[in-house]
Amino acid sequence: MNKVILMGRLTRDPEVRYTQTNNTLVASFSLAVNRRFTREGDAQTADFINIVAWGKTGEFCSKYFKKGQQVGIIGRIQTRTWEDQQGQKRYVTEVIAEETYFADSKRDGSAGFDNTFGGDSQMPGGDTSDFEVSSGDDLPF
Repeated sequence: MNKVILMGRLTRDPEVRYTQTNNTLVASFSLAVNRRFTREGDAQTADFINIVAWGKTGEFCSKYFKKGQQVGIIGRIQTRTWEDQQGQKRYVTEVIAEETYFADSKRDGSAGFDNTFGGDSQMPGGDTSDFEVSSGDDLPF
């Protein structure tokens, strides 16, 4: 199984290109994803992960995603190799976005998780206001 779920902030606006063979849109960008744990006294660290979105998902990202915005990405890891101009073999690992989400809070002027593109995981009606988050005190386990 190859499935990746990430939440982070865009380090730059998505860059758009088109394939030469069939003129398909490809958007690429990078996410800064904070590491969950840090050593005591150390600063928060982040991993910078390259994301590639094809077709309509890429079009959505290029139109609505901006540098600094927090987003959620669901996709798969892909590795590629190629030879550069000096004949050196190069490798890259990237995430191919299959689903994309806004993840900033509504207070920040963004839409929140109710706006999504890609996949079939949208909540009915797209409204999250009917869902309550428990404080954890009344959980049965």
